[in-house]
Amino acid sequence: MSDFKRLQQSIDYLAHDTKILLVDDSKLQLKIVGAYLQKWGFDAVHCLSAKDALQKCHKHKFDMVISDWVMPEMDGLEFCKAFKKLETDRYGYFILLTSKSAKEEVVEGLAQGADDFLSKPVNQEELFARIQAGQRVLGMQQKLQAKNQEITDTLNELQTLHDEIHKDLIEAEHLQMSLLPEPLTKLEQGDVSILFQSSGHVGGDLIGFFKISKTRLGLYSIDVSGHGISSALLTARLAGYLNPNTKAQNVAFERTPSGGYEPRSPAQVARSLNKRMLKDMETEHYFTMAYADIDLETGHTSFVQAGHPYPIIVRANNTTELVGTGGPPIGLISGANYVTETLELKQGDRLFLYSDGITECQNCKDALYDEDRLCKSLLNHTDHKGLEYLNDIIWDVTQFADGHALYDDLSAILFEFSK
Repeated sequence: MSDFKRLQQSIDYLAHDTKILLVDDSKLQLKIVGAYLQKWGFDAVHCLSAKDALQKCHKHKFDMVISDWVMPEMDGLEFCKAFKKLETDRYGYFILLTSKSAKEEVVEGLAQGADDFLSKPVNQEELFARIQAGQRVLGMQQKLQAKNQEITDTLNELQTLHDEIHKDLIEAEHLQMSLLPEPLTKLEQGDVSILFQSSGHVGGDLIGFFKISKTRLGLYSIDVSGHGISSALLTARLAGYLNPNTKAQNVAFERTPSGGYEPRSPAQVARSLNKRMLKDMETEHYFTMAYADIDLETGHTSFVQAGHPYPIIVRANNTTELVGTGGPPIGLISGANYVTETLELKQGDRLFLYSDGITECQNCKDALYDEDRLCKSLLNHTDHKGLEYLNDIIWDVTQFADGHALYDDLSAILFEFSK
């Protein structure tokens, strides 16, 4: 068996679906080449001019074009250039039939988009081999196109999911913000201001306050480990445990035998939350907390520090004090010991509770903002009060970061004592 017959037998049967356009101004050449194609099972469309062929290409899609180079009105090279510019969802393989053999002309043909060349007069074995080569290219192109379509479909699905998640995150952000008290609350014995800036749509920080009695105020700052939705869900749970509207749902109160409620000490509050975290919540998260119980008449304050940054007192005489001795985070150690400590606030003093997103803010040199910088900032802006005071602090923090991304939430609560 000859090599050509073996080549014919090896032809991919799917190749017979290849749509071929045959173009030549010579009827004889069309007849000869067309006969070859018909013998191999191809039903080719014949055209005597490139202009007629181009019109057919506007109406029908062809996988392969076999075109003479030298033709009147529009030659094969011009036709090739126009064919390659057609808007189509498939690749068209273009073979030029030519008697030209100069390298410069071949280079020009390739530059205009021709995929292959075949010298005239056409040798059927060579033509068959060139068609097979074109079919392999078309096959790879179809597989690539199918893969690209699969990737496009997957990306579209991912984009749809991303849009839905983004929408849910926006809603979660609104819900989380609804857990926070008003930015400024004025009391007879002082003002409470809060600051919250999430590093993402939702964060793990929680700040708030509630009335313990007519003369006592509970103030807290919480920082849940991690970021994102799971952390935000835990902050929502904790907000329920520190409900400002009902003592029955607030862990800061304990039911008495008579049916009333009495406040727990700050250490008891931390122990109760630690017990709930380890017993009732199946989570890998933990949180830090600073909780203060302020007597609004005397300024006497009891507080607990559970792995949280040291509370800062900004005195009326323009000095600062970091108070507290630390303590373990909540939700890590069963039976962890927490200690109630005390401090005294005087007229004009401010108590500042905050998350470590402020003191651990980094700049481009990886330096931390730290407690010293925070204390200096707190003293530099004592001519301002309330929200303006907190905004001054955050402005200093962001200036220090100097464009460096903030990877943690920024939150703080400020009590300004004025009997």
